[in-house]
Amino acid sequence: MDGAAAAAAELREAHRLAGHADRVWALAWNPAGAGPVLASCGGDKTVRIWKRAPDGAWRCSDVLEDTHNRTVRSCAWSPDGRLLATASFDATTAVWEYNGADFECVATLEGHENEVKSVSWSPSGLLLATCSRDKMAWIWEVQPGNEYECVSVLPGHTQDVKMVQWHPLLDILVSVSYDNTIRVWADDGDDEWHCVQTLTEDNNCGHSSTVWAVSFNQKGDRMVTCRRHLSTLTGYHDRTIFSAHWSSEDIIASGAGDDAICLFAEEKSSMVEGPSYKLILKKEKAHDMDINCVRWCPQDPRLLASASDDGTVKLWEPRGSVLD
Repeated sequence: MDGAAAAAAELREAHRLAGHADRVWALAWNPAGAGPVLASCGGDKTVRIWKRAPDGAWRCSDVLEDTHNRTVRSCAWSPDGRLLATASFDATTAVWEYNGADFECVATLEGHENEVKSVSWSPSGLLLATCSRDKMAWIWEVQPGNEYECVSVLPGHTQDVKMVQWHPLLDILVSVSYDNTIRVWADDGDDEWHCVQTLTEDNNCGHSSTVWAVSFNQKGDRMVTCRRHLSTLTGYHDRTIFSAHWSSEDIIASGAGDDAICLFAEEKSSMVEGPSYKLILKKEKAHDMDINCVRWCPQDPRLLASASDDGTVKLWEPRGSVLD
């Protein structure tokens, strides 16, 4: 990033949301509805729901508590925005439903042997994935009457599974582990889930982000994948990167243990050799402690949320050349 761009680019702190009594681990924007709604979860065993008031201020509208008895590590909204799933170190996953007045816990999923670290809804909303310190990812099928049936347990990782995430359009699941691999899972058509691709990265220092392109093609009863390494973003954070998120305007945000947020954009002039990415902004001391999560708002792609060990959630507005 040249000096002129650096001078013009800015990440402005628009709001600081306080209320959690411990570190904030994860964030999730509700994908449905006209106005933005944000869920945050943390070490205080609670989930907080944040909404923007008519005067522009952000307020906590609901506190989801007394269900988990340990840290709430992850939260995820269903595609229709009606349900919120929360994963906890108490080895359970809770599913909450908003009834128009408040949130009610309508299901508790049990089965993992250890802490549940991540939860994710499939794009259809019919499947829910969880993962755990027990090295397993589970796939749950939504049944009538707020029932959930485990339809597959996915072995293969040799260490804690840190995160699960569904493809945005297909029922294809990605799992990420401390064993330094990313596994891609697909249904073979007979309700049997298999690993169809394993991505590995030799650089496991945690200070870099890697961009992969993975294509999927159905051939008969088999899912065929093709992977291509696009870019590695390294040298920008001084400590482990804990979160990265891609906006609808093709800006990548990253948050790390160096308390900083970085924004990256694609180098348009480099398409001859494949896409590469440039740093367009680094916000030093965005939080007082580690940044655990960054998430762009789907209703407002120029609104970025971050969560930190300092117990706060912050909302940021990129300004200047960031949006050029």
